[in-house]
Amino acid sequence: MTDNKEKDCSQEIVDEKSQAVENSQEVSSQEVCFDYTEVEQMMTVIEEKNRLLQEHAERVKRLQADFDNFRRRTRQEKEDLSSLVTQNLIKELLPLLDNFERAMATEAAQDAAAIRSGVEMMYRQFSSALEKNGLEQINAVGQTFDPQFHEAIMRVDDCDKPEGTIVEELQKGYIVRGKVVRPSMVKVVG
Repeated sequence: MTDNKEKDCSQEIVDEKSQAVENSQEVSSQEVCFDYTEVEQMMTVIEEKNRLLQEHAERVKRLQADFDNFRRRTRQEKEDLSSLVTQNLIKELLPLLDNFERAMATEAAQDAAAIRSGVEMMYRQFSSALEKNGLEQINAVGQTFDPQFHEAIMRVDDCDKPEGTIVEELQKGYIVRGKVVRPSMVKVVG
């Protein structure tokens, strides 16, 4: 009977050890399985992030290409506009050139009054063409000196007028569409 007890006891120990081994294998397989699902989830997340990164990289490339095209198109439009403005200005000045050629082709025997009349007509025509393109003359005489519109060449003493008043314009100044292209050269009371 002791033998049976010993056998039962040893069988129980073997059974317990077997159970412990089985339990540890189940735990290990569960851990491995659990780790594997976590790895799968992380791989899925990484793949999604890589896909998004790829999409963003392609989008940046497209935006860069669009910007380069926009810059090229804008530069071309500026060149075309500049060319068009120049062509229109020259087109308006061509009649003036024609009149100068006619005046030079006439005989020198014509009287001075006819020549002066022709020159005045060309001056009006030239002024008109420039005014159509936005040219305005800067008013200077009698105005207060403004360094944005006037360039003082000389100072004069004049007790009758306040200091800074323009008394004489030596060269006319001009504005084109609000921007000074040449300031008036003036004499200023000072």
